[in-house]
Amino acid sequence: MAEAHQAVGFRLSLTSDGAEVDLSAPMLQEIYLSGLRSWKRRLSRFWNNFLTGVYPASPLSWLFLFGAIQLSWFLQLDPSLGLMEKIKELLPDWGGQHHGLQVTLAAALFASCLWGTLIFTLHVALRLLLSYHGWLLEPHGAMSSPTKTWLALVRIFSGRHPMLFSYQCSLPRQPVPSVQETVRKYLESVRPVLSDEHFNRTASLAQEFLRLQAALLQWYLQLKSWWASNYVSDWWEEFVYLRSRNSLMVHSNYYLMDFLYVTPTPLQAARAGNAVHALLLYRHRLTRQEIPPTLLMEMRPLCSAQYEKIFNTTRIPGVQKDHIQHRCDSQHVAVFHCGRFFRVGTHSRNGLLSPRALEQQFQRILDDPSPACPHEEHLAALTTAPRGTWAQLRRSMKMQAAEALEAVEGAAFFVSLDSEPAGLTKEDPAASLDAYAHTLLAGRGHDRWFDKSFTLIVFSNGKLGLSVEHSWADCPVSGHMWEFTLATECFQLGYSADGHCKGHPDPTLPQPQRLYWDLPDKIHPSISLALRGAKALSGNIDCHVFPFSHFGKSFIKRCHLSPDSFIQMALQLAHFWDRGQFCLTYESVMTRLFLEGRTETVRSCTREACNFVKAMEDDEKTDPQCLALFRVAVDKHQALLKAAMSGQGVDRHLFALYIVSRFLRLQSPFLAQVHSEQWQLATSQIPVQQMHLFDIHNYPDYVSSGGGFGPADDHGYGVSYVFMGDNVITFHISSKKSSTKTDAHRLGQHIEDALLDVASLFQAGQGLRRRCRGLGGKDSGHKCGSLSIQTESSRAPTTSTDF
Repeated sequence: MAEAHQAVGFRLSLTSDGAEVDLSAPMLQEIYLSGLRSWKRRLSRFWNNFLTGVYPASPLSWLFLFGAIQLSWFLQLDPSLGLMEKIKELLPDWGGQHHGLQVTLAAALFASCLWGTLIFTLHVALRLLLSYHGWLLEPHGAMSSPTKTWLALVRIFSGRHPMLFSYQCSLPRQPVPSVQETVRKYLESVRPVLSDEHFNRTASLAQEFLRLQAALLQWYLQLKSWWASNYVSDWWEEFVYLRSRNSLMVHSNYYLMDFLYVTPTPLQAARAGNAVHALLLYRHRLTRQEIPPTLLMEMRPLCSAQYEKIFNTTRIPGVQKDHIQHRCDSQHVAVFHCGRFFRVGTHSRNGLLSPRALEQQFQRILDDPSPACPHEEHLAALTTAPRGTWAQLRRSMKMQAAEALEAVEGAAFFVSLDSEPAGLTKEDPAASLDAYAHTLLAGRGHDRWFDKSFTLIVFSNGKLGLSVEHSWADCPVSGHMWEFTLATECFQLGYSADGHCKGHPDPTLPQPQRLYWDLPDKIHPSISLALRGAKALSGNIDCHVFPFSHFGKSFIKRCHLSPDSFIQMALQLAHFWDRGQFCLTYESVMTRLFLEGRTETVRSCTREACNFVKAMEDDEKTDPQCLALFRVAVDKHQALLKAAMSGQGVDRHLFALYIVSRFLRLQSPFLAQVHSEQWQLATSQIPVQQMHLFDIHNYPDYVSSGGGFGPADDHGYGVSYVFMGDNVITFHISSKKSSTKTDAHRLGQHIEDALLDVASLFQAGQGLRRRCRGLGGKDSGHKCGSLSIQTESSRAPTTSTDF
């Protein structure tokens, strides 16, 4: 017995790296608890997946059905019409001794089959209901009888208390549009930007395509639409993102900003502690599917598939093609500070670390005086290198620095503790905000791990920001997470009077683990080369951010117009003033009404929009005439937007046809021309999806100021905008300094002028200053002066009860 006692509590020393591993009883208990937690997570996932699969039914409905069948059998009624007798014949009779058990098993099997049939019927019925898009095409505020009937049926079949993925089995597949209709819409969209000669040549190529190749390519797309979940989304992810060999920085990442006018605490470690804790709370809710699905009209669900890869995800570089690596779980974050990498555990045996404990860990990193090792400081610049180059270098790193690389790529997400302040300053608000945006988009070229799904950036003055890699999901998904994070860390977690996270430090926590990189010598020159390329790319980007506060969403709605269409038409006017010509305009719109839908393009530069812009430049046109043309342009834009959302857009269909032609090695001059188009104006609205999390009346400054992205063309602009509450619109503009044709600040001035000019066409906007029509690109005399440091209503709520 003594020998057995020693065997259970033995100690083993591993001397290869000088570490001693204690395998005594406490360690075995920790292993047991770790396995128990793991199995709990697995069972929780299984149960959540089961609930999702049977929704809108529930396990209780099976029990009710089973009980009703048993009761009927007891009353000598056979609801199965003889099927239960046939099931009993297939079961063992056990010598006739367990007749009651046999009846119970037969009833359970019949109830299960009937229950499964009912669930399948519900899924089919709900899928058919969700395929109806007539509600999208109806005028705002008006609802036809078919739509009212549809809403009532959806409410009946949708069930109650859905989980995040409850509707995935019931979402319809994205339809393949008519190829003739797609080509017609395409020709209509390019007519305003092409000369007569060029348009006639394009129309001729289109007719040749319809005559010779369209039917075959369309047949393959129809076949894929029946077999795959989505006929275009997987190809979009692969060929647009994962097969791109360009640097991820600027080309495949975007940023999201913190609150514009306020910072809840100036303490960097405290802000990092609360933000990381809030993000992990979101992940916990995501794992348990406790995040409610997004519903349009509080009834029509959107696809939630993109939420799966928010955390524990890395884009792994490949020579020809990258791939997305997603892990089920990760209990640490990777942290970068002053050229050093750390692994910070986020959980203890009691669960998620408190915000104060996380603050303590981040403060330990900030207080660590150890210097960066040679070449370690700029190592992350390799993630900005061309993807094929980075893939080859990563293979060498994986052989010699596998542990450190695994700690970074296997982290829940990446955290960058910046050594410089950022955000709005009183001394130079405009320049400081532009620098803030530029830092979030590109950084220094070596302080972000661009392969990670997102990087949380915490500046030395407590300001936050997010840099997001684009391939795994689109902005509304990461924006949803970011809204939850800002609201939770500020309103629910809060800060103490001295700026620290609430709670108490945990002195028993081990120090953050410093990661050391044993880098091959041949990588050293590559790091320097990647850093030079990153700095060159970063230095070429011009960012301009300004909040427009003369009016906002409430004014536009009082004019009975769509806020998004209003902005898009103003952007057409502003861009015409900036460049003196019309151009193809890309506006991203979601197609998540369908299973695994991502985005579609709205071509906002329409003939109607051009007519409005020309009228605004014509001195002979009166305000009522311009207003009438503006309303026509807005109506056209709304029609295009709704068509794109309902799967009847142009660009994703043409893109998929082009991919099929490449697989079949068919040469199509028409599709090649479409594929080579340049978007000189790329636009996107950042949606605010969870206004219930913020109190914009008592705390109007506590709302996210949106985010931005790089230009899609060397001589183009990237423009995003967000409606901050009811009275402010924040614009994020980017361009390339190397272009002599673009200037982000100049376009920003034109956008403000255009918004004021358009607003003055309405009776409600007569008081707004308006520039003289026909000035073209000349200065109108007023500047983007709506940017100012706000002091009113900027007091931070100290507890969740204040909110």
